[in-house]
This record gives sequence, C-alpha cells and structure tokens, in this order.
Amino acid sequence: MSTPDLDQFTSRRSTVYAPNGIVATSQPLAAEAGTRILRAGGNAFDAAVATAAALNVVEPTSTGLGGDAFALYRTADGDVGAMRSCGWAPEGATIDAVSAAVAEDADTDPESVTMPTTGPHPVTIPGTARGWEATVERFGDLAFADVLEPAISYATEGYPVTEVIAHQWKQAETLFTDSHAREAYLVDGRAPRVGETVRLENLGESLQKVADRGADVVYEGEIAEAIASEVQDNGGFLTVDDLAEFEPEFPDPVSTTYNGVEIYELPPNNQGLIVLEALNIAQELGVDGSLDEPTYRHRLIEAIKLAFHDGHHYITDPEYEDVPPLQDEAYAVERAAAVGEAALSDVEVGMPNAGAAEDADTVLLTVADDEGNVVSFINSRFEGFGSGLVAGDTGIALQNRGASFSLNPDHPNHLEPGKRPFHTLIPALARFGPDDWAAFGVMGGFMQPQGQVQVISNIVDKGLPLQAALDRPRCRYREDGTLAVEGTLDGHTATKLARRGHDVRVEPPDVFGGAQIVRNDGGTLSGATEPRKDGTVAGF
Repeated sequence: MSTPDLDQFTSRRSTVYAPNGIVATSQPLAAEAGTRILRAGGNAFDAAVATAAALNVVEPTSTGLGGDAFALYRTADGDVGAMRSCGWAPEGATIDAVSAAVAEDADTDPESVTMPTTGPHPVTIPGTARGWEATVERFGDLAFADVLEPAISYATEGYPVTEVIAHQWKQAETLFTDSHAREAYLVDGRAPRVGETVRLENLGESLQKVADRGADVVYEGEIAEAIASEVQDNGGFLTVDDLAEFEPEFPDPVSTTYNGVEIYELPPNNQGLIVLEALNIAQELGVDGSLDEPTYRHRLIEAIKLAFHDGHHYITDPEYEDVPPLQDEAYAVERAAAVGEAALSDVEVGMPNAGAAEDADTVLLTVADDEGNVVSFINSRFEGFGSGLVAGDTGIALQNRGASFSLNPDHPNHLEPGKRPFHTLIPALARFGPDDWAAFGVMGGFMQPQGQVQVISNIVDKGLPLQAALDRPRCRYREDGTLAVEGTLDGHTATKLARRGHDVRVEPPDVFGGAQIVRNDGGTLSGATEPRKDGTVAGF
C-alpha cells in the first residue's frame, strides 16, 4: 500500500487501520456490536447484520425492522454480489384506490392529489428482517440469534443517546400522533436528550421474537398481524397476505470503470445507475486532479446533474417498466456533449419524482474481515421515522418508501400493486486492484449518488487518504436546480461557480450525506467514517 502524502492530510481524524477486522458506521455502539461479533468468530456478513440490528436500536431515527435493507459484497472466494430486500406496494394499493383515499382525507379532488409522505399509504412491505436473516444464513458463520444479541441487549438494558441522533429524534415529537408511536419512542411526550439513557423495550421484545423464531414472525406471525392491523386501522391497504409473499433477492450488480477503478452498484429499482452514468460523464469530460478547483467542481457537478435528472426520471421497478441502460458509455459521450463552461439550466429530461423526500435519513455500515470479505450494507425507512406509524406494541416504526411513487399513470415510476418504488439506497464497492477492494456508500436520500461520485473522485482523482476523502467539502445539486455547498468550501471556488451560472447556496453539514468506507488492500484493513455524523471506525 502506498504511503499518503501528509501535506494533503487536513482531517480532524485519521484513517483507522486494523489487522483482523474493521467496522465503520454512524454510531459508536453499533460499530462496537459489529466488532464484538467479529471477535466471537463471526465474519464480515455476521458483523454487518449485527451492526445493522444495533443501529435499529441506537439510531432508531433512521432505520428499523419496518424498512428495507440492501448489500453489495465481495466474498473471500472472490465472488461479487448484491442483496436486495426491498418491499413492494400492497395488492390493494392502486392509483385509483390511493388517490380516492387521500382525496377523501383532504376533502379535495382525487386528480389533484400526490402520493403522501406520511400515514398508511406510503407504507410498503418491510424487507429488513428477511434481508438480515438471508444474509447470515447464506454467508455468515454464526447463528442468526447470536448475531442479534447485541441489539437486543441495547434495547432492553438501555444506552445513552448521542448528539446528532438526539437532534434527529426531535422530529418525532410532531410526527408521532398515534399513541403506539408516542409510547414507543418518546419520553414523557418528548424526544430523549443528549446523553439520556433510553430503553426501547417493545422493540427489544420484537427483536427477541425474531431471534427465537426467525424472520417469519415479521411476515406471517403475530408481528405481521400487528403491522397489517396498524396500516388498515389508519385507512391503508397492506394485508398479512402481502407480507407473507415477500422474499429478498440476490441480483447481479452493475458496474463501470472510472479512471482505472471498477465501481459496482445495485441495478434498478435502486439509483445506482446514477452513480455510474455520472462517473462515465465525468471521465468523458476529463475530470481529474490536475484541474483547477472551480473547473474540477463545475465538471463534476454537471455530470451529477445530468445523471440525476436521467435517473430520477427513468429508474423504477424493471419488472414493470423498461429502464434505459444509463450506465452505457456511449450514452455518457452523448450527455457530456451538452456540458460547456456555463451551468446547464435545461437538461432535457424530466424532473425527479414529485412528492418524494429530497432529504432522507438512512444508516450505512461497511465491514471487512481478515478472510477477505468486504460488505457495504444499508438499511432505512426513507424519511427518519418513516410513515409516522408504529405497529401496535411491537416498537416497529413503518417506512414511507412508497412516497417515491407517482400517482400520475404516465410516469415510469407510477404506483402499481406489487411494484417496488424507486429506491434511493445504494451500497457500493470499488475494485482498485486484484486484491484491493473497498466497501463504501454515502447515506442520505438524493444525496447518495452525488456523495458517492465525490468521494470516489476524492480518492481516485485527488489521491486522498480515506478519511480526508470523506472530510472534503461537498456540493449537492438540489431538486429545484440550486447548488448547495458546504460553508467550508473555499470562497474563491464558490464565487467562480456562481459566475458560471450555478445558483450557489450555503447549507448546513447535515444535508451533505453520511459516508462510510472500509478497504482491504492486500490484507491491510483500513476505514474511515463520516465527520458529519456521530460515527466511528472500530477495528481489532
């Protein structure tokens, strides 16, 4: 492994190195849960699920059993693969039925409504429990129940809430109107404070049932009945039969090569194609470390902008609609021809889905072990606590992923029964060489592909160490066409971008995503974590 140029090192943290195993994620106790499983003889897949389950408890603002889960991985045997545990719309959730129900609640015309972001209608089937179980059973070395033990312990014995998570938890005070939700996640009607110890006893009981009886209890047993009842009691269409039919998938990843590094992503219905298209356009534009900073940023932003519009218009469930091969290099050449010295204001493709949340909360974790396994695992409900519904006394907050559907029947991502919505979640892998692999990702709604492109460019084009690559200021192309930048971005660069026609706005750090990365370079394990989160890298 090459030695980084220390003149480039400006991070308040350093890259972490470890000989046996390493976990990077957004909450220290969850990272410790993963390393505990590694020390107990588990591999990176066991540790990934243990970390994800722990995050379900210690960062409940962003993930949970009521959401979906995805992974990209490279096994010790050299296989590259993906896991997609993503639920679909209920059988009764037609455009007409949902439009009529929403219109009745709002006392308005059904033709004027959009897909709601809270309540029963954006609740899709949760994929998390069967995704966790399938990952451990197919690739792990330990029993599923043993992998869940750290999460159960945190839920039943309690843990102190960290700073960023306490801030995010405040939204629950107004989001949660149902008694089940308020009893499960609020303390005397308020969010827990920084450092306050909380116990999520109902959630702990549900996790224990999953450990004892397997994931089927969420899809066919008493938890399934509680989920279906919660949705139906609030006017939705989800049934136990919908839940029972769910199974995770193991699709083939999609990939491209960017300046000599192969990048792997999830195919549709996930937005991984946006990353690949943006990287192909950036390569065609000649983005590299030799450019002056304003030109470098401008070209990278324009590549992201074009790919963002394409992906958010076309990507949906490919079993229902054809999705163009946006990762095709010839298409990138065509798109790159539109880029000039001034910012594009018309990219000639439809805008992203109306109604879907641009800023969302997610958890991402990355793990590597000394056997050669590397795993990027992502788990989310979409917007924070999701729909605002908690299933009975289970402590399980239900996702609002269906908010990404359109109620316009002419849109590629329109609502249909059994259809998976456009999905923001994209774990990723990078192959730097035959024995040099990284698992990475950048959580946070529509920021995910944009963040990934910038992190990869920081490593590949700028030659930065892992932690410095995550620390570097980011930009974000917004749905309204503005360009958000961090306050730490050099003022000269921001001014130059504005002069090129970018509508530059300074926004706070929490809208620029949450990255995690681990790397196995010939047996040397390293990792870095997001400075904008409460996270840590734990190794041993």
